[in-house]
Amino acid sequence: MFFRSKGKLKKEFDDKLVNLIKETKEDLQQAKIIEELLDDYDLEVIAQRKATESIHFYLFKEARIRKVLIK
Repeated sequence: MFFRSKGKLKKEFDDKLVNLIKETKEDLQQAKIIEELLDDYDLEVIAQRKATESIHFYLFKEARIRKVLIK
């Protein structure tokens, strides 16, 4: 009785994970573009790109562990 919603919850949170991965991918692409457009060496922009990159790869790793298909 109480355990029937487990599959529904997993699907809901897997969908949220996929949406987060897509959002962070867009953020990562924007950060890379901004870094390429800068003429000088700016540590803040590089740090922002690396932070965004690590978040994206962490979410991607979590999706692989959960065996989520990203379409």
